[in-house]
Amino acid sequence: MNAIIGKFKEEFLAVLPPTIFFFVALHLVGLVRMLATSGSQLGPIWTISITVVALILGKCVLIADHLPGINRYPDKPLVYNVAWKTFVYLLLATFLHYLERLIHFSRQAGSLAAGNEMLIERIVWPHFWAIEIVLFLLVLMYCTTRELVRVVGRQRALRIFFGPLPLPTFGADEDRASG
Repeated sequence: MNAIIGKFKEEFLAVLPPTIFFFVALHLVGLVRMLATSGSQLGPIWTISITVVALILGKCVLIADHLPGINRYPDKPLVYNVAWKTFVYLLLATFLHYLERLIHFSRQAGSLAAGNEMLIERIVWPHFWAIEIVLFLLVLMYCTTRELVRVVGRQRALRIFFGPLPLPTFGADEDRASG
């Protein structure tokens, strides 16, 4: 029983950071969507929907992190893994973004196929792509931060961001000589 609780706790702690990140990020995306389509109202269903999608994305990140090809470039500069993971996560986020809109239109149309036709016909594509650009930037920021934390270590990253600052490990004389 303790092993099951331990495994649940480990998985919960692993899924928590991406879920929180995407919860906040998707609320920002929803706010941008609301501002872009003036007159839209934010209701409790909006927040519940975003929470569910954030939980799904958090779990998808956890699953994707266990795929064999997710760390494709371990011996290359960080930009390779950041670009690859951004592509994978953005593909997933775009699919979920489209699926969210598809479900909305399918409810109105009565079926999935009719909803897809209605979606393609009625969606405001510039708004869709504007949201995609925001999603791209948020996912890129997430992947960049995550890869940096992976390289420098969680404890050191926490100290760098929240203090107390670690003592410099390389000589201050080098900094003075180059500056």
